Amino acid sequence: MLLDLAEVNTYYGTSHILQDVTLEVDRGEVVALLGRNGVGKTTTLRSIMGLTPPASGTIGFDGRPTQGLKAFALARLGLAYMPDDLRIFTDLTCRENLEIARRLSRRSGYWTLERVEELFPVLRERRRQKGLNMSGGEKKMLSLGRALMANPELILLDEPSEGLAPLIVLALAEAIDTIREHDITILLADQNLKFCRKVCDRGYIMEKGRIVFGDTMEGIWTNEEIVKKYLAV
Repeated sequence: MLLDLAEVNTYYGTSHILQDVTLEVDRGEVVALLGRNGVGKTTTLRSIMGLTPPASGTIGFDGRPTQGLKAFALARLGLAYMPDDLRIFTDLTCRENLEIARRLSRRSGYWTLERVEELFPVLRERRRQKGLNMSGGEKKMLSLGRALMANPELILLDEPSEGLAPLIVLALAEAIDTIREHDITILLADQNLKFCRKVCDRGYIMEKGRIVFGDTMEGIWTNEEIVKKYLAV
């Protein structure tokens, strides 16, 4: 097991957001956190990354507890995070965004600038374009490419398919398949069940800050009662 959460409780001020969240991600898996807006998916990822530390419960990464570790320390252990607002440097070029991620990382491995640009050819085409002038889909690819430059063991993806055209979603799904072939584990939060079915092995469904259901993606996809109750808009 690469990642495990046990009875995690996280607050924003006095608001109790995550309530006894328990989940596991095995090495090599792609696992989905599913649910409507506001159910706690983003807070779960932020809690894992140390950006919104839990008030109680335990989080373990690669066999060691992560309580008290800052996000930069977790990144050096092999965790990477693509937030839903992407956080690219809009005044830097596409290539500069990737280069700065490489320089800040103390990890090395398969993913280099050339291999990230091979995975996302549009980033090669946009090398000199500033982040401010890139499209939404290009920014998503850049943000994911920047996470890869750190050569992590686990990537947390927040709403990777949100707001993307169908062809871009398909390209993203293919990229995730390629990424997992190179021994990177992925936990992603998304509302798009069809997209998650393409790329994920298993899924957990969240509702009101709790994990209410877990199964293989095919098991979730075929469970009409669960889909209607927790995922239908």
